[in-house]
Amino acid sequence: MRKTTVQPENPIKLRKNLKVDLLDCEASHLLILSSEGKLFEHRIEFERDQSEPRLLQELGNNQIVQIACGDHHSMAVSKGGELFSWGQNERGQLGLGKWTPSIKEPQLVQALKGIPLAKIAAGAAHSMAVSLSGSVYSWGKNAFGQLGLGDTEDRNSPTYVNALEQKKMVFVCCGGEHTAVLSKDGLVCTFGAGSYGQLGHNSTRNELFPRLVAELFGAVVSQVACGRWHTLVYIPGLRKVYSFGAGADGQLGRGVECDRLIPLPVALNNKKFKQEGNVAKEVVKIIAGENQSIVLYLEEKNSYVSLTRTLATVEEEKVEKWVSYSASNCWQNIKRDIKLIFSSVNCVNGSFLDKSRDKHFRTSQEAPGIDMSAVLLFSEKIAVKSDVCKQVINSITKLMQSVTDCAASAEALRVFLVVPVILQKLDISSDLLLDQLARAILGLHQGHKKMLESLWCHLDEAFFKDLVNMFQRLSSARLSSVVERLTCGKVISQEHIWPVQILQILYEVNLRTGFRIQENNFYVPEVKKLWTVPNITVGQSCIVLVLGELTAFSCIFEMEDKIMVHDINCLFQHFAYNMQFVGMRNELHVRRQHLVNDTWRCIQNATLNQFRQRIKVHFDGEPGIDDGGLAQELFTVLTKQLCAPERQIFRHCEESHLIWFSSQVQEDVYFLIGTLFGMALYNMKIAAFPFPLALFKKLANIQPTLEDFKELFPTEGRNLQSILDEKYDSALESCYLDFTTMEKKGESTVLVELKENGADILVSMWNRKEYVDAYVNYIFNVSVEKQFEKFKLGFVRGCPTKWRIFLPVELQLILHGHTKYDWEQLEKNAVYFGYEKSDETIQNFWTVFHDLPEEKKKHFLAFLTGSTRIPVQGMESFTFTIEDSRKENPEMWYPVAHTCVRVLALPRYTNKDVLEEKLFTALEHYERFGLL
Repeated sequence: MRKTTVQPENPIKLRKNLKVDLLDCEASHLLILSSEGKLFEHRIEFERDQSEPRLLQELGNNQIVQIACGDHHSMAVSKGGELFSWGQNERGQLGLGKWTPSIKEPQLVQALKGIPLAKIAAGAAHSMAVSLSGSVYSWGKNAFGQLGLGDTEDRNSPTYVNALEQKKMVFVCCGGEHTAVLSKDGLVCTFGAGSYGQLGHNSTRNELFPRLVAELFGAVVSQVACGRWHTLVYIPGLRKVYSFGAGADGQLGRGVECDRLIPLPVALNNKKFKQEGNVAKEVVKIIAGENQSIVLYLEEKNSYVSLTRTLATVEEEKVEKWVSYSASNCWQNIKRDIKLIFSSVNCVNGSFLDKSRDKHFRTSQEAPGIDMSAVLLFSEKIAVKSDVCKQVINSITKLMQSVTDCAASAEALRVFLVVPVILQKLDISSDLLLDQLARAILGLHQGHKKMLESLWCHLDEAFFKDLVNMFQRLSSARLSSVVERLTCGKVISQEHIWPVQILQILYEVNLRTGFRIQENNFYVPEVKKLWTVPNITVGQSCIVLVLGELTAFSCIFEMEDKIMVHDINCLFQHFAYNMQFVGMRNELHVRRQHLVNDTWRCIQNATLNQFRQRIKVHFDGEPGIDDGGLAQELFTVLTKQLCAPERQIFRHCEESHLIWFSSQVQEDVYFLIGTLFGMALYNMKIAAFPFPLALFKKLANIQPTLEDFKELFPTEGRNLQSILDEKYDSALESCYLDFTTMEKKGESTVLVELKENGADILVSMWNRKEYVDAYVNYIFNVSVEKQFEKFKLGFVRGCPTKWRIFLPVELQLILHGHTKYDWEQLEKNAVYFGYEKSDETIQNFWTVFHDLPEEKKKHFLAFLTGSTRIPVQGMESFTFTIEDSRKENPEMWYPVAHTCVRVLALPRYTNKDVLEEKLFTALEHYERFGLL
């Protein structure tokens, strides 16, 4: 009770047998809360008004547990955690996001939906709320800084008080124009108007930010109360009440009528209060009114009612009753409790708090503040009680319809972590609920989704894996349904891929955290069935579905499926181009002697649309139609020539034999190389530019790390690692390392600062990680920013399809090919046309081949395919054909390779020596083409 005393000569008429639990009043109105949670309002604007308080029927069946009155506005919190406000709103004190003058009927404060509130308070025209995890929100009038936001601008919607983040706040109260908050550790902060000293900072200055009351430091405060212009605190350890602020009416209890700028003890005369005995049984309650102060001394046996009631939550004692009840009359109460809690996002978010070492007070985007093990234990307990299970599922089903419009807070998003764990132990009937959960997640605002992803990033690995497994299983079921519907010619709806969309988001979270769980946890084998749907051809519904929808969800595909999807996508583009531009071909006419220049000319003159067509290569003066082999020759020779050190296009690392961009080279060169690299991917050709994995990470918008740096520059990388591993600061200091590096600019070398004023900052134990990160970032990003951006633009131009379906390591493998050879496997994979495996010529061929040096075997591979490397599918899938060339005089002919189709035309030589001589000559002739 505070601020206005109802005159005893004007008694308020209450309903018969109405038991009052709580009162709060102001100059214009009085709120009365019954023991049943019903709220009544009484207007006291007229002296002789003796009307009966009005039941606020607008609140419906909501059971109210907390109330607060401002001068002309009111607030109430229901047991379901919803906050309602009504009254005047000129200063935005209702928190409804608008400036309407007044609203008579209670309105839901939507901006705090999902936030489990512990305490609300109202000032003259401002409002405050504290969550169960200590988050503080303020709104309304802010002329004196009473909102604690660092300014004097009014707010019409609850605003998070950043200055009190993770300060473990548990209580808030408001004076007329000032606010006081209390932490779990007993610390008091005040802010707002200070004209009478009511902030306790030994001044009359206003405070725009929460400021610790220094005079109380060291004492553990348990209660705070605010009058209009004064403040009271109670310190149980000292058994004293302190007051400060306005004292003109004696409200400070000091025996004098003057203001006080710092907390001073109240002169209490109650002898019993001064006694030291029976401390454990004593209860003190402090109340501050308009210009009055009240200290209540009670004992527990006096049935003192706590005024800190809050919303309904899951509690261990409750759960034990739920799973062990026997009487039917108990079930109705249990059913009502379950429905109340699990159909309210506020109640769910206020349950299962991790109170070990006050972890829930540190809730953030990195820590949800809930005990996931407690959630799992709850799920296991109710799983054995079918009726409890069913009621929880029914309630959560209702809950899922209203979770998308929650507040932008980690506390409000806890429900998306809790619900999957609860469903984890339930039967398959929970799949529909998982579908609804997926839809709800996808319906979140983008900022909310990013926040949820951050929470997933920091989830324990076991719980994260369980979450992935749930959506992977559901995705499998839904894709099976897709195949069935396609087979029957039925339409596919968006809801069939909701779980797949969530799985992809989880996959990207896993990617950002460095693959905490293996990629195969995300694979959905049922996707392979899409290729076998009967009566489906390119351009029909299945392919459209794959290209338009599923290719966005790369996680569900194994690598061989990704390659197939990519190939289908490219073919679709190729056919679409041919239909749109009839007769036009993307053919490169090049001369071997001027290969680089001719290729550059063709690429520069090509239109964007031309890259949609599969490339055809024609070497000037040479016969042959390109069915893929000549294109592979082109990429192989170009790669070798462009990577030659004498061209000085790339920065070469001799130790790793890898290349990187050079800041000395014009960006346009990298645009052309990027285009060539993209064309290789689009046409599924090997272009073995010896780039490190970092290049492919950057293409996928993943930042390279120190491990990537070690791959490119092993010795320098180990040196950076040793800086991170150094145990003694003195060792770092002796190196005199600062935040700079040297870089070559033209003919000179210049000093580059890795951060502002880096030359003046020495590397120490405290900033060494920042130094290493800055150095790695400089090499991979800053120093070659323009060069890489041009390269990426070219890459996108050369590969106009959804290539991001591939992981960086997969992209690298496709473009680089395999360099691990199994020559015995190659012989096993050989197919014969016109020959039998037992024929003497075949036996002689393999004898000669296996006797070749390793490099000559690679040369044969290049002779056969146009590259010394094995395509991404590996040696086990690599097949080729040896056919009889059917020459009348075989000794007059050499072996011929049809690279486009991997066919070796081998004459029937009379003996092994002839075969060996002819094969060697063919390989030597091929070397002069520049492939080897």
